[in-house]
Amino acid sequence: MISVPPDPLDVLLLALAGGVLYWGFDRYRRRFKRRDLAIAFALAGGVASFVFVPETFDLVGSLLEIERRYIVVSLLANFVLLGIALYVMSLASGAQNEVAALTRSLTIEQAPRTDGGGETVFVVIPAYDESDTIGTVVSSLPETIHGYAVQPLVVSDGSDDKTAANAAAAGAMVVEHPINQGQGGALKTGFEIALANDAAIVVTADGDGQHPPEELDRLLAPIVDGEADYVMGSRFLGIDRTDNGIVRRTGIRFFTGAINVLMDTDITDCTNGYRAIRGSMLDRLTLTEERFNAPELIIEARKNGLRLTEIPVKIEDRKDGDTKKPKLGFAIGLTRIIVVAWLR
Repeated sequence: MISVPPDPLDVLLLALAGGVLYWGFDRYRRRFKRRDLAIAFALAGGVASFVFVPETFDLVGSLLEIERRYIVVSLLANFVLLGIALYVMSLASGAQNEVAALTRSLTIEQAPRTDGGGETVFVVIPAYDESDTIGTVVSSLPETIHGYAVQPLVVSDGSDDKTAANAAAAGAMVVEHPINQGQGGALKTGFEIALANDAAIVVTADGDGQHPPEELDRLLAPIVDGEADYVMGSRFLGIDRTDNGIVRRTGIRFFTGAINVLMDTDITDCTNGYRAIRGSMLDRLTLTEERFNAPELIIEARKNGLRLTEIPVKIEDRKDGDTKKPKLGFAIGLTRIIVVAWLR
């Protein structure tokens, strides 16, 4: 009987399958994640099938009308590679979310407590490297409004300058993220601190001086009068003095229209960060977005039955420094969060 020497390619493929199985076994015994073991078995089985049942690839090739086996193998390998890439991306995203949650948790634990009880309006100001403007923004806020004490809360979001020191010197409650979390992440920290202090109303404002404090009276009035739970400022109903170009303005109107269609609303400015929310309603909102948070807030408020209203406000241009708003990822980010928040 003539012995046929093993095909070197088959030997290589079997060695690869064995290596993948060992990887999966080693991952499982260290982390006990059945997902890792299942992926290893699936990949190893696919590689081994090329050695033991090569006809499988011929069958797939005939279904796809591909005659050459190596093209079928390349096609399937690309699908597997795509799956692995998506899996790695999900792991990275999960790790990033864990770091963000830990960062916010540590920051919230260090936050001071006020004795204002339910008679306080918290003005949450996320700030990233806004040392030139944050002091003026904080000091320009009134001490009381509509009978409520005003408590400025500055969340210094990984700033490398004197943002935190200047805000504290101006009289704000200040907390610091050791790592930049984005505006959405900073607002979530501020919201949790405001809730822990039983804030009656929570206002959000930017740290660059774009949101004039004289607008606060009208922004809070619908909530104080019991007419609304969520009040949004609109630059398109009021006055817009920012240096936004035609492309960005058109984009804002487009995404605002999309939210109106999806959520049966009638708003005009979905990205405006000047807003007021009844404190007792905040814990109804499920907020996951770290950066493009404005559409998520609107969609969550609408889903959870908050009474929304919009008022005209004046938006000033930045007082100093450069904008931190992304340009290239603006449309992509808004599209993603609108779709995710709507389907969630």
